[in-house]
Amino acid sequence: MFYWLLKYVVGGPLMRFAYRPRYQGLENIPAEGPVILASNHLSFIDSLFIPLLVKRPVIFLGKAEYFDKKRTAWFFKGVNMIPVRRDSGTASEAALRAGIGVLNDGGILGIYPEGTRSPDGRLYRGKTGAARMALTSRCPIIPVCVFGTRDIQPPGQSSPNLRGRVRVVFGKPLTFEDHFGKERDKYVLRSIADEVMYEIMSLSGQEYVDEYASKYRARLATAEADAEEAAGAAPEMDAAPSPSDDAEGRRER
Repeated sequence: MFYWLLKYVVGGPLMRFAYRPRYQGLENIPAEGPVILASNHLSFIDSLFIPLLVKRPVIFLGKAEYFDKKRTAWFFKGVNMIPVRRDSGTASEAALRAGIGVLNDGGILGIYPEGTRSPDGRLYRGKTGAARMALTSRCPIIPVCVFGTRDIQPPGQSSPNLRGRVRVVFGKPLTFEDHFGKERDKYVLRSIADEVMYEIMSLSGQEYVDEYASKYRARLATAEADAEEAAGAAPEMDAAPSPSDDAEGRRER
């Protein structure tokens, strides 16, 4: 009930008025049955615009930390987000079980194969979770590309700008009947994940980076920390004498 209230009465009309989102390929989403929407991830608000444009409810998996504070928990519950605690050793299995549960109920699962927002707007290597869920639930994956959300709310910005244009493209469904029953085959899962990312790249035109975004973030943070440490440990150097200082010294001699 609250999901539809937000979508059609409160938040949805405001978002449509402010950002005039455009879409393409909505006909590729089946009217019923399980399906995975696998999207690029540029901004926090990607998870708002995709459900806004899709007629059926879209359920995303989200960080459990979003639900820890009462002032935000009501919102994430209202938009059908399922909390997943990522700091435990079984976090990935918990996320897979939650996603498969949505699909087994015949729902639409929204997922970001990169696993996190892009740190720089490029498209990073996809993880294999979507592939495993698709094979287990025997459902198609629809590649999705979102444009413009990074300009409205860049990473690190707590609230969105009130101007901008958003466009969402839904690609053709990808089906993997030949691989049903192989959800534990890591080579099959990697092949499917790479195919999905290729389709997203084709839709978005983003530069592709064959590295996980989380590893890139960690490497970047380490490099910045090392640079700061090196700058702090650099010995102080005496100022180089100026030409006038040299001349003054010669006159004194």
